[in-house]
Amino acid sequence: MIEYKTEGVCSKKIEFIIEDGILKDVEFISGCNGNLQGISKLVEGMKVEDVIDKLEGIKCGPRNTSCPAQLAKALKQQLEK
Repeated sequence: MIEYKTEGVCSKKIEFIIEDGILKDVEFISGCNGNLQGISKLVEGMKVEDVIDKLEGIKCGPRNTSCPAQLAKALKQQLEK
């Protein structure tokens, strides 16, 4: 299980697994529960690169980031390792 501490959003942390380039078991800790459960279900089973392409750059209100964008950032960090 990979844990990523978010910055600038309501959720505190994102937990996920990457197996063979596929995103699995995504869970946002805190934040907009229903929306984040929906996002988690939609991206599970997708290629990590595809999730990054779809979610990177999404903003939440006046913030320069969002919970989905934070997931993209977390995934990019994992690809760089």
